[in-house]
Amino acid sequence: MKVVILCGGRGYRLKEETEFKPKPMVLIGNQPILWHIMKIYSHHGFNEFIIALGYKGDYIKDYFLNQKHLAHNFTLHTRSGYTKLHKIKKDQSKDDFKITFVDTGLETLPGERILKVKEYIPKDDEDFMVTYGDGVSNVNIKELFKFHKKQNVLGTVLGVNPRSKFGLLKVNKQNLATKFTEKAVIKEWVNGGFMIFKKEAFKYLRKGEYEHEALKRLSRKKQLAVYIHKGFWHAMDTYNDVDSLNKFWLENPKWKVWDGR
Repeated sequence: MKVVILCGGRGYRLKEETEFKPKPMVLIGNQPILWHIMKIYSHHGFNEFIIALGYKGDYIKDYFLNQKHLAHNFTLHTRSGYTKLHKIKKDQSKDDFKITFVDTGLETLPGERILKVKEYIPKDDEDFMVTYGDGVSNVNIKELFKFHKKQNVLGTVLGVNPRSKFGLLKVNKQNLATKFTEKAVIKEWVNGGFMIFKKEAFKYLRKGEYEHEALKRLSRKKQLAVYIHKGFWHAMDTYNDVDSLNKFWLENPKWKVWDGR
């Protein structure tokens, strides 16, 4: 089954990082967050990806084309182009990704980006997965897929309770604050971005639209299921999020479900 990763946006709220590279290439540890996302899927047996490119898409192509050289010391013979890799870590496992890179346009909205990769999803595949290039989770992808099949709907999204970026106040009748909670968990469920669709769901997507419009159409038809996830989930929207994820990576990377590096 193909996993579509939406990587075309400009990431305006992360301009400190995205002025020179696309948002999915922002580093968490010493690897782009895109790599972390792909490792999550690959750990659960889903390693065929379609990357929907847009803003600075060549940066992503270059990274994967040169990944083995970036990960190792090597000797280069400039006249012949011959390179010899020098492995520096015996436990450094090789990634096993099969990636199709699709240029979906610079200003294209996410819903249309999904439409533009339709031809790269095999005819025999009944379902495909979609996620964003800026969020990680310890969700069990296999269980998510089982739930999607059991629900027998056109679409399934991951439901998560994010933390508020603001301090929440509880106010009494005298307009006095009785409680202040910093970064409280929001009670409402939001789309965590790990999604699965039957190919019939393409009919609900439109050119020039965000993917949310398609989700609304599916929900009105009672064709959108929500897989409740109470485990770890973290999106990367601001520089504070980058800092937070890097701290997690050093101390307790809860989304690191794979072995090795």
